[in-house]
Amino acid sequence: MLSVYLFNGLVYGTLLIIMSSGLALIYGLRRVVNFAHGSLYMLGAYIGYSVALQTNFWVALCITPLVMGFLGVLLDRYGFRLLQDRDPLTVVLVTFGLLLILEDFVQTVWGRSNLSLSTPELLSFTVSFFGSQLPAYRIAVVVFGLLVAIGLTAWLRFSRIGLFVRASSTDPASTAMQGINTDRLSAGVVGLGTALAGLAGVISAPFLSLSPTMNSDVLIDSFVVVVIGGLGSLGGAFIAALLLGQLQALGAIYLPSLVSVLPFIVMIAILLWRPEGLAGNRT
Repeated sequence: MLSVYLFNGLVYGTLLIIMSSGLALIYGLRRVVNFAHGSLYMLGAYIGYSVALQTNFWVALCITPLVMGFLGVLLDRYGFRLLQDRDPLTVVLVTFGLLLILEDFVQTVWGRSNLSLSTPELLSFTVSFFGSQLPAYRIAVVVFGLLVAIGLTAWLRFSRIGLFVRASSTDPASTAMQGINTDRLSAGVVGLGTALAGLAGVISAPFLSLSPTMNSDVLIDSFVVVVIGGLGSLGGAFIAALLLGQLQALGAIYLPSLVSVLPFIVMIAILLWRPEGLAGNRT
């Protein structure tokens, strides 16, 4: 039984990796705390649901990140770029307003009832693991989440664009002086971060019900992950996401009455010990 809880914690942790990596990337370049990130995740889940009904899950998995990525580029051009040098309160108010708009949009288009997406037939079986039956789809989620983490890390460390991203997140003015179009670079990164939020929404749809309020829990956990890992740090977010997933799983067994506040307790403890987070502000 414990192994099942730990496995579910790993599944949730890898889902948070995909979510929080987009949040960390956006903050790293634009220095914008995007409170609408959870709503983008929710919108991606609903778009994926509609596409899957008309085609299939795999088509939805490919199309939804493209749609969300385009939306992210528009969001950067007409939102985040204008908010970059504003005071934090203005940023909070604008992104929170966007959160409310997206919630109302989802309720208008898809209604308020809970929806569900069937597990793709290719992965609708279980795998025996030390006497426990684990759903193959959730195993695939873990593998996919880890591949996303490895791919993003390799892209940032070994590609030319990744070098520009790391440089711009450290000193955008000096990077621009070297001839790099930082606005175009940031638009691409915001598009990527938004696409990752939409991707996480599609992936979660077969095992989490879709509702207009599904953004709240995952948004809070994503912010906790980014803060624990270090604002703007992708590697720190990966570690913190896996840690939070296991914390939620073990808390459900041993401290069920405190499971909702455990992430905040751990966040406070880590920040008291290391105020800059586990990995500081390194990308």
